Amino acid sequence: MKEKIIAKATSLFLKLGFKSVTMDDIAGEMCISKKTIYKYFCNKEILIEESTSMVHKAVNQTIDNIVALNHNAIRENFEIRKMFKEMFKASDTSPIYQLKKHYPEIYQKVMAIEINECTKCFTQNICKGIEQGLYRKEIDVEGYVQFYYTLIFSVNENTVSEKETQRLELEVLEYHTRAMATPAGITELEKHLKNPNI
Repeated sequence: MKEKIIAKATSLFLKLGFKSVTMDDIAGEMCISKKTIYKYFCNKEILIEESTSMVHKAVNQTIDNIVALNHNAIRENFEIRKMFKEMFKASDTSPIYQLKKHYPEIYQKVMAIEINECTKCFTQNICKGIEQGLYRKEIDVEGYVQFYYTLIFSVNENTVSEKETQRLELEVLEYHTRAMATPAGITELEKHLKNPNI
């Protein structure tokens, strides 16, 4: 039952917002009593923490699955972007923006984990792109990783609309890729930018 509550709460939080969804809403959606929810979660903050942890695990598992397909580095980034777009398509408001605004302590915990995971993921991608001749050999990998996640997190933290967040994230991905790309990398990037489904 605990996992079912987390799954339903996560779905509602992402769709309607962390602030606006109440324990009553979750109980009503599941046709259970609020008392049943409180048996597993003493307050809404604990439930939000569990929900963000579940989303984090799902995101990282999906990213691992994409990386395992061994696409070239640029396509890999576009596939990861597509996954985020699918995962958060029901959201009106950027989930990270909501967390930062309404639950700053939970947001700080989430960010500490995310920065660590993103650093690892972005570093592997850049090294892979250099090996494949898509990114320039002489770039400062650590610096570019930091630039990229600073831009991505800034967009997510400060943009209310999820639709606008996704538009800006694409701009950031293009900016990041162009800054590193070799001529072969630019050709690959242009190919993905022409795809109407990005």
